[in-house]
Amino acid sequence: MSSESYHEPIELLSEETKNMHRAIVSLKEELEAVDWYQQRAEACSDDELRAVIVHNKNEEIEHAMMNLEWIRRHSEVFDANIKTYINSKGSILAVEKAASEGGGGGGGGGSKPSTGAASLGVGSLKGGK
Repeated sequence: MSSESYHEPIELLSEETKNMHRAIVSLKEELEAVDWYQQRAEACSDDELRAVIVHNKNEEIEHAMMNLEWIRRHSEVFDANIKTYINSKGSILAVEKAASEGGGGGGGGGSKPSTGAASLGVGSLKGGK
């Protein structure tokens, strides 16, 4: 039952929160499948079967990215952090430091992630996205 993974009573949760939960759980499942396929492919001794398994892994990556894009479109905090880190150059920690100091991402055209309550996702609970 999908509600078993909720940490709060489901009747207290908005549809927006439940949909975000669905997207996050789906993303986790897709990433887990990628990991399993990668391990199977690496352990596989048959070249043709390995190629099929790698193909399946790549399909799961596509599914994961589709879920992540939905999450980005429905969360300003995810959107800001994706803009900061995805396609950035250099050290990821240097990108984080620059973002936290207000310098933006490391060449990725990113904006500084939101600060305060919105960065904790609280803003989305108040009706914002």
